[in-house]
Amino acid sequence: MQCRSHAGYCVLRPTVMTMPMDSFKTFFRRLTGGRTVLVVFLVVALAVGGVIYWRSQASGTDAAGGRGQRGMGDRPQPVSVAQVRIADVPIWITALGTAVPRNQVTVHARVDGQLMQVHFREGQVVKQGDLLAEIDPRPFAVQLTQASGQLVRDVALLQNARVDLDRYKDLWAKDSIAKQQLDTQEALVHQYEGTVEIDRGTVDNARLQLTYAKVTAPASGLVGLRQVDPGNIVHAADANGLVVIAQLQPMTAVYSVPESYLPAISRRMATRDPITVEAWDREQKNRLAVGHLLTIDNLVDPTTGTIKLKAEFANADGALFPNQFANVRMLIGVREKALTVPGAAIQRGSKGAFVYSVDADGVVKSVPVTPGPQDAGIVAVDAALKPGEQVVTDGTDKLRDGAKVEVISPETRAKPPAGDQKGGPGGRRRPQGAPGPGSN
Repeated sequence: MQCRSHAGYCVLRPTVMTMPMDSFKTFFRRLTGGRTVLVVFLVVALAVGGVIYWRSQASGTDAAGGRGQRGMGDRPQPVSVAQVRIADVPIWITALGTAVPRNQVTVHARVDGQLMQVHFREGQVVKQGDLLAEIDPRPFAVQLTQASGQLVRDVALLQNARVDLDRYKDLWAKDSIAKQQLDTQEALVHQYEGTVEIDRGTVDNARLQLTYAKVTAPASGLVGLRQVDPGNIVHAADANGLVVIAQLQPMTAVYSVPESYLPAISRRMATRDPITVEAWDREQKNRLAVGHLLTIDNLVDPTTGTIKLKAEFANADGALFPNQFANVRMLIGVREKALTVPGAAIQRGSKGAFVYSVDADGVVKSVPVTPGPQDAGIVAVDAALKPGEQVVTDGTDKLRDGAKVEVISPETRAKPPAGDQKGGPGGRRRPQGAPGPGSN
């Protein structure tokens, strides 16, 4: 720094130190060495050139990609189509139902006693009247013997009273006894007759109790799990009983439908024609049984606005099981010569249901539709469509009115893209036997 006087003040000015060029080179050469500088310079130059080249290649790739995307945007969108047809569409009412046995009986003992034997196997199909179990019959046999003896004694007393009555009548005819004695004997005869009738009822009751010691099947059906083992004391008042029998053939299904369907169902039932009802499994893939509507409940449930119906199925193969869940379909009519489209063609939007119609030039337009009954993926619609007209069923994601489309078949859609056939993007074919991308 140098200090120069200016108007009485000292002004500091920086002094620039200079070094001769030869001295700088000598200093740098001493610091790094001659050859090292050259190597460092070459490395820096190569790095800068590599960065410039990479940026130029990346920008070229982006430009090519943009051109490719624009080229794809200009192409018509591939879609699958189906024709509008005229067909008869059955009108089905669907509901959730439960399989209910036609008869389900809990078998109870009619008398109290020890369970001696069980004559059925769990899961066995039994017929009405088959012997199921036996209760110790000895107490009831004793009661029958006592009642029979009482009856024999009272019958003898009745016979003796009748003989005396005949004797008193002869004496009365001869005016040998008083009329009161004859009347008393007649009353005694009537008394013994009543006693004999009571004894006969007691005998019949004892015999009936002895019959109840053998438990028989009150209905035909499938036997469930046994509730009591032999050796236990059973009572007529037991809640669980001995076993449950469920009738499988025929089987019924109970289901509920909205009350709005009631007029149509009532009209069909008034014709006396059977109303077909189908039972399907939970996934609605397998049909379990086909039957007919049996009856309608007499009351509408006010809390849900539905009414219960019962259908009957022959169930010859046992596909329906008691308390099994089932999807029920009931046929209440047929919509004849209806305009139909595949269910996949119907789209939903803010303005309601519509389909995309394809004209002869491959241009689409949306057509509003009102869906009706459907069956096997075909839907009856009310729309401004004509039979034979094509509607889009697949590829509707990015369609708009006036868009250009290319109709393709399922076979064409299944083929690989042209780029894959040529070995990759850009149409460059990979040499035969060369590893693909990602191969080691």
